Amino acid sequence: QDFNMALSNSVLAPIYFFLWYSLNIGYNIYNKKVMTALPLPLTMATVQLGAGLLWILPLWLLNIRKKPVLSSSDYKTLLPIVFFHTLGHTLTVISLGAGAVSFTHIVKAAEPFFSTLLSAVLLNVKQPWQVNVCLAPIVGGVALASLKELSFSWTSFGGAMGSNVSFAIRGIFSKKLMVKPVGENMDPANLFAVLTIMSFMSMVPVTLFFEGSQILPSLPAAYVAYGSETAFQLETLYAGLFYYLYNEVAYLALGVVDSPTTHAVGNTIKRVVVLVASTIYFKTEMTSQSILGCSIAIGGVLLYSVVKDAYASKAKAKAKAQ
Repeated sequence: QDFNMALSNSVLAPIYFFLWYSLNIGYNIYNKKVMTALPLPLTMATVQLGAGLLWILPLWLLNIRKKPVLSSSDYKTLLPIVFFHTLGHTLTVISLGAGAVSFTHIVKAAEPFFSTLLSAVLLNVKQPWQVNVCLAPIVGGVALASLKELSFSWTSFGGAMGSNVSFAIRGIFSKKLMVKPVGENMDPANLFAVLTIMSFMSMVPVTLFFEGSQILPSLPAAYVAYGSETAFQLETLYAGLFYYLYNEVAYLALGVVDSPTTHAVGNTIKRVVVLVASTIYFKTEMTSQSILGCSIAIGGVLLYSVVKDAYASKAKAKAKAQ
């Protein structure tokens, strides 16, 4: 039985990773295209969150996936995670719309730095110095790449940095939630689904307040810029579905790999693949310094992930031995 499970996982893993990378590339390309035609980031972020419901609701209604059961107090517990999840996604969309896709992903490579820093400050969870040293090439690489980035934009940089902080805080609240899970049938996929629905509901009034009066008047120009009304509408939908699905497939990939390190390596490779694909598709020019900084930062992320997992494994083994 163990052999069959291992064989099944070895077959599923490359499929999941392929889908994860492909959907991520698709999301980044479609998002940038529709954002260029309709530069309303709050509207796009809301539509993308709402598109996830087209995948989530049929799974629950047809009993393909168990429905989550949550009380009113459970929803209240989730609110801080929803806030930072929503903020992180919105700031990412703002960053992607304001600058090159490749630049956003270079800056977002710094997320482990904020996760480590905020975990130490807010949770008093401190990593060994060997792990913290690995943050240096991440920070240095991002700084090096940003200094000579041809498509540098403070809005893009600020959005990406803000999303790093938001997702790091979301991760801290999620860790607290793992200690005392809420509701029933709240596996990682259903947790992401509930967060998506709550985020969508919270974004609708915000979007209507800030951009509501601009949406309908801006659509005709967006259709002209895109070349086709149907193509614009379909690719806006694709961006939303791909956003939701690449996150869901990421959870599936984590479930079939041998260790968190394998997943971390896969996540690092994903960032490289998205960077390369978006650079080629949008014909983004990068200086040699930006390429060097990008390489150092992504290499640092990989090193950090591997070293952190190694020390976490040692800590678990030591705890078991006691």
